[in-house]
Amino acid sequence: MIKEYDVVKAKKDLSDSVLQGCEGAVLLIYQEPALGYEVEFVDSNGDTLDVLIVYLGDIEVSE
Repeated sequence: MIKEYDVVKAKKDLSDSVLQGCEGAVLLIYQEPALGYEVEFVDSNGDTLDVLIVYLGDIEVSE
C-alpha cells in the first residue's frame, strides 16, 4: 500500500520530464473520483521535475 511521503518510482514515462524510473514523493492521496496520488518527481539533485496526479498502475514504491 502506498502512503503519503513514500518515495515512489515511475513505472513508465509520465510526461516529457518524468521518464520511467524517475523517483518522487507522494504528497497527497485522493480517494475520489478515483484513487490517485499527487507526486512530486525530482532529479538526482533533488530539483523538482514535475508534480503530477498519477494512478496505481503508474508508480511503485522505490526500494
